[in-house]
Amino acid sequence: MTPVMALLKRDLTLAFHQRAELLQPVIFFLLVITLFPLAVGPNASTLQIIGPGVIWVAAILSSLLGLERLFRDDYQDGSLEHLMLSTTPLPLIALAKVTTHWLTSIVPLIVLSPLLAIFLHLSEAMYWALLATLLLGTPLLSLVGAIAVALTVGLNRGGVLLALLLVPIFIPLLIFATSAVDSAAMELPYTAQLAFIAAMLLFALALAPFAIAYALKVSQN
Repeated sequence: MTPVMALLKRDLTLAFHQRAELLQPVIFFLLVITLFPLAVGPNASTLQIIGPGVIWVAAILSSLLGLERLFRDDYQDGSLEHLMLSTTPLPLIALAKVTTHWLTSIVPLIVLSPLLAIFLHLSEAMYWALLATLLLGTPLLSLVGAIAVALTVGLNRGGVLLALLLVPIFIPLLIFATSAVDSAAMELPYTAQLAFIAAMLLFALALAPFAIAYALKVSQN
């Protein structure tokens, strides 16, 4: 595990040195959410209805901005090839990369969620449900998204293709997440929705590192 931890530390250090790229998903996330009240009006009941969906759509789109650079720099400077030839299992390397993306691109969005929940007039019950769905669902964005990134790492302008591949895949997650928050708004249990999201996360956690490793090998050949 020592090489994996060293890789994780290296990627985190490089990410924080590239502050402009690090802030792009956060700024985009804030802009999307703040524009919606301007478009639909300041009515509290309307914002409460659309708020969870807006936050989740913004989180999905923001995560795509950070995903594109997941393997980009390592591919361009040749270090990705060295990582693939190292003795460290490639699935573990992929998992370290995914963890870096989640920590740098998505955790800041989760940290900002209390402020945005107030801005969109979400109730306390709705906010806790939203937070639970974000904690369970956003790692899924990174895991599944990394597979598509690995497949398109050698392509020029792969960002558009990445969005076309991933947005339809994330629709079930979006449905379960917003359904959980809606149930919380009506004071109904939402453990079933959380269980579905957790099941998807565990399934992705078990298979995605191997799929990412295979996709990297295919894209390098």
